[in-house]
Amino acid sequence: MEFKGKVALVTGGSRGIGAAIVRRLARDGADVAFTYSASGQAAESLARELEASGTRSLAIRADSRDPAALQAAVNRVAGELGRLDILVNSAGIFHAGPVENVTLEEIDDTLAIHTRAVFVASQAALAHMGSGGSIVSIGSCFAQRVPYGGVTLYAMSKSALIGFTKGLAREVGERGITVNIVDPGPTDTDMNPADGPTAEAELDLMAVKRYARPEEIADTVGFLAGSGSRFISGASLAVDGGATA
Repeated sequence: MEFKGKVALVTGGSRGIGAAIVRRLARDGADVAFTYSASGQAAESLARELEASGTRSLAIRADSRDPAALQAAVNRVAGELGRLDILVNSAGIFHAGPVENVTLEEIDDTLAIHTRAVFVASQAALAHMGSGGSIVSIGSCFAQRVPYGGVTLYAMSKSALIGFTKGLAREVGERGITVNIVDPGPTDTDMNPADGPTAEAELDLMAVKRYARPEEIADTVGFLAGSGSRFISGASLAVDGGATA
C-alpha cells in the first residue's frame, strides 16, 4: 500500500493509459480523482469500480482545453479529498498529417492539451502539494526520435514537456517535490491499437516486437510517484520497447 493516505489526480483518466494509471495508483492505496472530457460512460464505470474496491474517487468532467475548468478540478480534488500528493498529466489527443495540411485549429488544440494544460494543472496542484509530492507527465517516444513524417505537431507538443519538466524540477526540488516524464512507445489503446493499420510499421522500429500494455506505462508512473524514486527528478523515462534505442 505504497500510497495509503495519499491523494492523486490523473487528467484524462477515463480510458487508455490514463485509466491504467488510475487503477494502479488506487491498487497501491491512493484515493484517486481523474478528469475526463467526452468519455462520460467510461468515467462513471471506472469511478464505480474504484468505489467498490474501497477507494475514494472523483470523476470530474473538465476539458483540458479549458484552463479555468482544469484549475477548478484541481482545487475540487484538494478540497473534497483533503489534500493532493500526486498529479499525473495524462490527457492527450493525436492530430497527424503532413505539415502543409495541419490547420491552425489543430495546432491550438494540440498545444492547449499537451502543453498549456500540463502547465496550468501543475501550477494549480503546487498550491496544495507538500514535501513528498510528485508530478508525472505522459510524453512520447517521438519527443526523442521521429522516425517518419506526419507527426511533427505531436512531436513538437510532447518535446515541450522536456523543458517544462526540467525547469519545474529545478523550481520545486527544494520543496521535496519531484517532476518527471514517462515517454511511452506504441501502446495498445483505442487511440493506437496493436492490431491497427500502422501496427506493423511501428513494430519494425522497435527492439521488443510488441506493443506495450497500458499497465506497463502505469507501472512506471507508479514507480516515479513512489518512495523508491525520490532522488529522480527532471528525468524522462522511455518505456518504448527500444523504439528510441
